[in-house]
Amino acid sequence: MRNRRFKRNRYNYNLSNLKLISKILAVLIIIFLIIFLNAFINHKKTLKTPIDTSEITNNNEEPQNSTEVSTSDNSTITTENTTSETKTTPEVTKKSTTINMALTGDIMCHNTIYSDAFNKQSNTYDFSYLFDDIKYNIQTADIAIGNLETTFAGSSKGYSSYPTFNTPENLAYTLKKVGFDVLSTANNHCYDKGYSGIESTIDYLDDADISHTGTFKSEEEQSKILIKNVKGIKIAFLSFTYGTNGIPVPSDKGYSVNLIDKDLIKKQLDLAKAQNPNMICVSMHWGIEYQTTPNSEQKDLADFLFKNGTDIIIGNHPHVLQNFEKKEITLDDGTTKDGLVIYSLGNFLADQNKKYTRDSAIMNVNITKDENDKIKINTVKYIPTYIYKDTSKSTQKFEIINISNAVDSYEAGYSPNLSKATYNTFKTELENIKKILGDEIK
Repeated sequence: MRNRRFKRNRYNYNLSNLKLISKILAVLIIIFLIIFLNAFINHKKTLKTPIDTSEITNNNEEPQNSTEVSTSDNSTITTENTTSETKTTPEVTKKSTTINMALTGDIMCHNTIYSDAFNKQSNTYDFSYLFDDIKYNIQTADIAIGNLETTFAGSSKGYSSYPTFNTPENLAYTLKKVGFDVLSTANNHCYDKGYSGIESTIDYLDDADISHTGTFKSEEEQSKILIKNVKGIKIAFLSFTYGTNGIPVPSDKGYSVNLIDKDLIKKQLDLAKAQNPNMICVSMHWGIEYQTTPNSEQKDLADFLFKNGTDIIIGNHPHVLQNFEKKEITLDDGTTKDGLVIYSLGNFLADQNKKYTRDSAIMNVNITKDENDKIKINTVKYIPTYIYKDTSKSTQKFEIINISNAVDSYEAGYSPNLSKATYNTFKTELENIKKILGDEIK
């Protein structure tokens, strides 16, 4: 009996010991896990902590060791040995940039147009309706350029039409709203209201926040080349005219207008190139009125402009369209570049009745600056336009029409208000435009 009790007690004792040992082991495991997890968390925190640069000297420059080397003339050369942990500056990868330019022709305002735009009730001029059909094509371009062939001399001079133009200044503010960024002002009508007319025109354009070039109020202004930064592409703009319709330029104000003279052109192009633009765009008021083909003088001047750094030439003055050409220009160093000449863009806005004078186009020029800052002219497309005069209306008769869209809409049955006769006119003028301009560059 006693032995049985002893065995039972010893069994209970061993069982108690096992339970105790199990509890101790469990506690030890928990402690171990806590220590392990804590160490792991601290390690991650260390990895995430920014490097303390407070003790780095010389404005974040790498510490360097200098070694002095004696030379035969007892002078000392100090050589610098960088540490093994050399910092490297990450290279900035240049990306190509592409922009779209919208180029338009002569913006004239005959008395029939500004009289049509006059609102008797408000006693003001509203030109906005003229551009309703095509303003989207201007506004959506990265930069839009036109030729302002009139003056804004102010109402005190009296608004007037051919042969000496003075247009209500409201047109300047409308052109801004339509989307024009740059206007050429060097043309044969810029002096129609004398030097004061030039000053006033510049002032109104400045007030409307439209950049301009070709006429100036001082020698200093003439020497400042107009540069526009368009999505990282720097474009220089210049403008020249063959003359001022026989109106003399004052001898002490020769700076007031850029006349076509090769010495002056080269001087201006050199000033432009000194600004390191990516491309140079030149407006030329040249050629023979109502001629649909360029003459030899235009072609000679185009070659001269290309040779001296011009990339794009925008021609005006003939009041009708002339063709365009994309050329490969070989520079003096043997390298080549793209060149584009549009000999004439005709009348964008006017009321003339000679053949082709209501035909024009918005030229869309797609340009890319590659990783090496080289300019490439990708595509040259155009939107055919027509200055439509709806004689059935008593007011707001004029409108610049995208006649390609108008013809397509009529043929698709979407233009019930367009008469058969007007459709036939649009179709004929569209064919004329395509014949003169030729194929697009795609």
